[in-house]
This record gives sequence, C-alpha cells and structure tokens, in this order.
Amino acid sequence: MTDTKPAVPAAAWTNLALATVGIAVNFWAWGLISPLGPTYKQHLGLSSFQQSFLVAVPVLVGSLGRIPVGALTDKYGARLMVPLLSFATILPVLALSVVHSYWLLVVVGLFLGIGGSFFAAGVPYVNAWFPPERRGMAIGVFGIGTGGTAIAAFFTARFLRWYDNSNTMFYLVAVVLAAYGLVAVLVARDAPGRTIPEHLFGKRFHDAFRHPATLPMSLLYAVAFGAFVAMGVYLPTYLKEAYHLTQDGASSRAAGFTLVAVLFRPLGGTLSDRIGPAKVLVASFATLGVMAVWQAFHPGLNPWSTIAFLIMAASVGLACGAVFALVAIVTPKEKVGTVTGLVGAAGGLGGYFPPLVMGSVYGSTGSYAIGLMLLSDAAFAALVYTAARLLGRDRRDSANAFGGSAAPANLRGVADELPGTVL
Repeated sequence: MTDTKPAVPAAAWTNLALATVGIAVNFWAWGLISPLGPTYKQHLGLSSFQQSFLVAVPVLVGSLGRIPVGALTDKYGARLMVPLLSFATILPVLALSVVHSYWLLVVVGLFLGIGGSFFAAGVPYVNAWFPPERRGMAIGVFGIGTGGTAIAAFFTARFLRWYDNSNTMFYLVAVVLAAYGLVAVLVARDAPGRTIPEHLFGKRFHDAFRHPATLPMSLLYAVAFGAFVAMGVYLPTYLKEAYHLTQDGASSRAAGFTLVAVLFRPLGGTLSDRIGPAKVLVASFATLGVMAVWQAFHPGLNPWSTIAFLIMAASVGLACGAVFALVAIVTPKEKVGTVTGLVGAAGGLGGYFPPLVMGSVYGSTGSYAIGLMLLSDAAFAALVYTAARLLGRDRRDSANAFGGSAAPANLRGVADELPGTVL
C-alpha cells in the first residue's frame, strides 16, 4: 500500500526547534519570581497569602495575555510575534534586579507575564508547519519548552547564593532573551500558505469562543495545565512548609516535578496521535486524582510523597499533550492562534487560583490537605466529563486512512462529538 502521509519539510523541524527553545527561554523568565517566593517572604515579612499572590501574579497575566497574543499571531504571524514577545520580556526581567518592595514586585510580576503568553504564539506557529497526523507529536515536542520553569526553579535561588546575592541570574536571562530574539528575527518563518484572517479581533474572538471545541478543551486544559503551573509555582513553598526542606532542596524537587511533566507532554501528544486523546486523558485524570488524594494524607517524603508527585507530574504532562493534540486537529488553521489563546488562558487561570487557595488554606488550618482534595475533585470531574463525552469516540480504522478529511481517523469520532467543528 502506498503511504499517503504528506512529507514533513525540513523547515518544519527547524521552526519546531526554534519555537521549543523560544518557549523554554520565555518560560524561564516567566518563572523567576516563584522560586524566590520563600526568600521574599522572609525578607519582606509577607504572610502566606501575600507570598502566594506574588508568585501567582505572573501566572495570571501570562494566562490572560495569551488571548490577544493568539489573535495577533493569527493576524501578523509568528515571524513577528515570536521575537517581539522575547524582546518585550527583557525589561521586567531587568527590573527584578532593582525592585525590592512588595507592591513594586507585584507590578513587575504583571509585566513578567508577557513571557508566559509566548505559548499562544508558539502553538499556531508549530501547528501550521505539520500535517494533522503529526501535530500531536509536534505540539508535544514544543511543550517540552515549558520546562523553562524548571530551569528557573533549579537555578534562580542557587545563582543568588553562588554570586553573593548579586543580580547575575537576571542579567543572564535578559542576555539569553535578547540573543534568542535576534536569532528568531533571522530564522523564524511562517509556514507557506498561511491564511490571514479578514475580520477584526472582536469577531475573531467571538467566533473562536463560539467554536464547539473551545469550551470543553478550555475546561480540560484548566485542570491539566493548571495543575502543572500550580505545582511548578507553589511546590517550593509547599515542600519547605510541609516537609521543612531547605530552599535548595525544595527548588530541586520542584524542578524535578516540572522536568518529568514536560518530558511526558510529547508522549501524551504521540499517544494521542496513535490511540486517541480521550483514552490518554481518562488515564491521566484518574491517576492525578488518586495521587492527589494520597498526598492529602501527608505521607512521608521519602519515598512515598516523592513517588506521588512524580506520578502526578507524568499525569499532567500526558494530559497537556493530549488536550492540545485534539485542539490542533479540530481547529481550522486560521483560528488556531485565537482558540489556542483562549484554551491556553484557561489553562493558565487554572494555575492561578490553586496557589492562592493553598496559601489561604495553610494559613488558616496549618495543613494542605483541603487544597489537595480540591485538586483531586477537579481531576475526577474532568475524568467523568471525558469518559462521558469523548471516550469511545477515539476510533481509528486499520488503514489509518483520512477519508478526504483533514482529521486523522483516530480523532474523527471526537470531532463528531463537537458539532459544527470544521475539519
């Protein structure tokens, strides 16, 4: 039988690599405040809620910023937006070297969120270069770059100690952002045949919001990526408070959580290409819910709690890859940026509130059990929705034929469940 799969051009791999490095660099900048949360709490005399709010602010802006960034990427292309976002993130990074009051740090955190919005430019950038049956893999590989937050978690506090509390880390990140921006100006290219939207942002936003896939994918991603962001942001504080680890020890374990999650993200995309995203999501949410319940009972750190968090990390990585494997398939090319912005914003918002809840719960009860049980509730709710609405519709035929549709057969059943989806 002749293989009818379209070939992937070499330029696609080049631009995928560039996008992956770009999100890693920008997420590195985006995650700078989080590992310093305990340090700021000590030096500025912050309450648990104030600390949680400080580390959550970049998450909020990085989430909401994805909506306009995604729409602008649809309109002007990633070739412009990718370097522009990287250059725009430099200023708030440098501001961290001179700001030392709580409210000024909050303001800097607002602008640092620009780095988190890079996601909404990268997804349509990568998506346009790959055929439908390879997009799950491609978006999953791109998602590895979200490990930039692991770089921040592991190195930030260490750099401040190694270099006698200097601003070396902030200067380094600014230089890397500038270098990447220059490379992106020279190398980044939009895929051939890019469709430029004719309508203004308001109509495109309305159409994307009304797209049948947007709301369900937003809710699922709010749980999956929300858990990833919340754990990545708050885990250093949680481990230090609950298990009395040192700053370096807590940051190292948080970096390990993030690393496992991002390594499993491309696997989630690849498995979705092969067996369908609903099966991946059901398994992921079930595992996440069970592990969150287990952790709520505060097991010993070594090995039980460590194992629980690593399994949770793998689960959210698989789920994130699966959600965007589906988004990349069921969304028309000219709407991918706008829909990605909305879904990505929901995911980021899913990560904004848990640190605030965790900080408030711990401040009131001295325990994180309630917060972890709420995480399990969210995971089980996502499990029930996925099983009821999507599971059983991940059908693929033996020949893996496309039947004239842009959607692979293993995803077409899911698309049918979302009436009006354009394939």
